[in-house]
Amino acid sequence: MFKMTPSAAEQIRSAAGAQKDSPALRVAAKIDDDGQISYGMGFDEERENDFVVECEGVQLLISPRSQELLDDAILDFVELRQGEFQFIFINPKDGACAGREHISGCGSCGGSCA
Repeated sequence: MFKMTPSAAEQIRSAAGAQKDSPALRVAAKIDDDGQISYGMGFDEERENDFVVECEGVQLLISPRSQELLDDAILDFVELRQGEFQFIFINPKDGACAGREHISGCGSCGGSCA
């Protein structure tokens, strides 16, 4: 099951506060041509066949195409360098680091391996 840290949820709720309604957050994943997983997210409306889950007080939408890739993934909001905060996906299915935990920045697989 997809999870989100309290830190990520707080940032998302803060961003959603600027919206007139409480929008749902769509998270998505796909496998690129090089075999790495790329990620995306943004506020959206529910579509037919979406997997809808509430996590840390945030309503999440995941399309059927992304469900398997995001199963067991975690969305976090961390300070990568002093003063530089970013959403990251921690996903055990992302094999780009050959057995090490892979941390990918949102929207790309240019993260670092821990």
